[in-house]
Amino acid sequence: MKVKYIKLEQVEGPLIVLQDVKEAAYDEIVEIEVPGRGMRMGKVVEISGDKVIIQVFEGTSGISLNKVSVSFTGSPMRIPLSKEILGRIFNGIAKPIDGAGEIYSEKTYDINGRPINPVARLYPRNFIRTGISAIDGLITLIRGQKLPIFSGDGLPHNELAAQIVRQAGISGEESKNFAVVFAAMGIKHDEADFFVKSFEEAGVMDRVVMFLNLADDPVVERIITPRCALTAAEYLAFERGMHVLVIMTDMTSYCDALREISSAREEVPSRKGYPGYMYSDLATLYERAGIIKNSGGSITQIPILTMPNDDITHPIPDLTGYITEGQIVLSRSLYQLGIYPPIDVLPSLSRLMKDGIGAGYTREDHPDLANQIFAAYSRVQEVRALAQVIGEEELSETDKCYMEFGRRFERIFLSQKFDENRSIEKTLDIMWELLKVLPRSEITRIDPALVNKYLGK
Repeated sequence: MKVKYIKLEQVEGPLIVLQDVKEAAYDEIVEIEVPGRGMRMGKVVEISGDKVIIQVFEGTSGISLNKVSVSFTGSPMRIPLSKEILGRIFNGIAKPIDGAGEIYSEKTYDINGRPINPVARLYPRNFIRTGISAIDGLITLIRGQKLPIFSGDGLPHNELAAQIVRQAGISGEESKNFAVVFAAMGIKHDEADFFVKSFEEAGVMDRVVMFLNLADDPVVERIITPRCALTAAEYLAFERGMHVLVIMTDMTSYCDALREISSAREEVPSRKGYPGYMYSDLATLYERAGIIKNSGGSITQIPILTMPNDDITHPIPDLTGYITEGQIVLSRSLYQLGIYPPIDVLPSLSRLMKDGIGAGYTREDHPDLANQIFAAYSRVQEVRALAQVIGEEELSETDKCYMEFGRRFERIFLSQKFDENRSIEKTLDIMWELLKVLPRSEITRIDPALVNKYLGK
């Protein structure tokens, strides 16, 4: 028999508190009936003796202490999933909002999935092509990897995310077995419309699943949204054998929601007011990416976060960098020069890149070529600093070549149109063209046989 509790002890922000509750479980879903306002859902987030704190998904506005009934369902939040979720749009708690009806399934799935057991993991191999030269050539995304994008307010991370969704793909026979799960947290209505319109115009909506939590939605939904998205990704990857790319934006909104709820629970804050458990909370999301032995699919993650005040040492990018396998950093200075996408390749890194490129994956010259381009662009920064002191006219001939290399690198290689989808071969060919600017003696990181093959003797 389901027991109903008809009196609340306290309402605080997105939380309600009940006393004298028996046999409640952590993460258990509760149903809250508000007279005249319908049903709401909540989740048990804290139990202390017979005192229970519940997080209300739809917010607590209109809830009084006396005129409400709360019943415990006895199970965590579960969502129905089937292959029909492809091409569908859901809100932050996995309710359809595209007018195409409910999802019906024989099974429902607990959204509180666990990180993949390290013993069951396969090492990530092969790459996912994004069609963006800076990523494919120098910060290659490997299937099963977690590769975040560190952005800032006003930078075009939404456009970059949309372009990756439109263009991303894998090579070979498995290319038809590729899907994208897109989770947005705290975005504005015009941003949501931009994503939907962009995917529909590109004709890729049939392979995309969208979970949208808007800025005016209850803040608690932002905690649920990435978990619903990752549960959908796990279903497609490990039950349907698909290769799934999960893009989550903006993780800063997620962490701010975590801080707001932690404050309402009167927990002791850590750095900049964020809860001390934020590292482990983020890890429960990021570590759900990977490849499991004996399963045909994989989950690759691109979390996107905006760094407050462009501060890469802020707790959110700092902790994200510890958990993930590299980062793609967007540069405000490149953006101000009119370069899109404004990817700053020097602080960017893909730690698994070396294991998914080269012969059999991209092309045999890719590893050496990437090393040479990195080294040359790093030298460009030194030469530019010197030119500011002595003037470009006083530079040596070799240094002038590096200055020209830097200009061409930014204007030809980094810069591309929003709808420009470059193949990996074209990206590598552009990299060889850039090296023609430098004296042959400066090309020291590439096998001479490859230099002769691609640049001639």
